[in-house]
Amino acid sequence: MAHRTIARLTMIGMLLAVFTLGYVCGLSTPRASAQLPQVPGMSNPLAAAGQMGSSLTEMEQHVSGLQKNLDALKKIQSMLGGGK
Repeated sequence: MAHRTIARLTMIGMLLAVFTLGYVCGLSTPRASAQLPQVPGMSNPLAAAGQMGSSLTEMEQHVSGLQKNLDALKKIQSMLGGGK
């Protein structure tokens, strides 16, 4: 009976030692972090993304304006009888 108790205590001690060793080794590993590229003049990548979004909106407005001008020119061309 005493032999069984000693065997169980030894097994529990070994398991506890293994988990403790794993925990301690896990603490020494470096944490993962994202390596985001830095935009010149911008220290915050989120600010760069916001500026890119506003630039895209501005470009979309310019393209819409150009499309309206092209439609107006086509209308004038068809009124003059030069349509294709």
